Amino acid sequence: MSRRAVILAGGMGTRLRPYTVVLPKPLMPIGDYPILEVIIRQLIAGGFQHITLAVNHQAELIKAFFQDGDKWGVRIDYSLEDEPLGTMGPLRLIKDLPDNFLVMNGDILTDLNYADFHDSHVRDGNIFTISSKTRQHRIDYGVLDTSESGLLTGFREKPTAEYKVSMGVYMVSSGAVEHIPQRGAYGFDQLMLDLLAAGKPATVRDFAGYWLDIGRPDDYALAIEQFESMQSRFLNG
Repeated sequence: MSRRAVILAGGMGTRLRPYTVVLPKPLMPIGDYPILEVIIRQLIAGGFQHITLAVNHQAELIKAFFQDGDKWGVRIDYSLEDEPLGTMGPLRLIKDLPDNFLVMNGDILTDLNYADFHDSHVRDGNIFTISSKTRQHRIDYGVLDTSESGLLTGFREKPTAEYKVSMGVYMVSSGAVEHIPQRGAYGFDQLMLDLLAAGKPATVRDFAGYWLDIGRPDDYALAIEQFESMQSRFLNG
């Protein structure tokens, strides 16, 4: 099965400043590699033969590093935004997308099996598949449960709630792309709401493995530390 991926690598990385003043976020190093190279190596191991990088901010640095992908034995090309288009808007600039393709952010450290994620989406005929991770959020206050009249009915000291969050890894069908407008910025959230309104909801696929978004300095530092000790988990061989 031929597999195609689009990596969103055009963001300005404002949450990761001052690091991203010099380098675009996808080129921030994790161990011996930029995070985007880790992702590309993982995709190649998963049988992806064609990768498109959707670029904008500091695009020339990313192009200079990855060029046409020959160094890694994969085809890499580029889609250049001349204005910010959000997470889903850049897809309308890419004219040769197959019926099903993977879309992901370029700043994710995970051991997700991209090939399995791709193939299960195709096999099940989903319009859009989201890879999700369960996250726990602790509330740092005592939570008061009250009746309508204002009487205390219960008390919870710093409770923890669980949420399913998007990992920033998606499988997209041509049917979903048809909902993306031809102009203006258009985000993941807008597409999800439009698919719900059309009666074509996305499929959510839970993932139990490792996932970390390196968008914040604390998370980036954690990624550096954990990649060093767990490199074989992310890059076999």
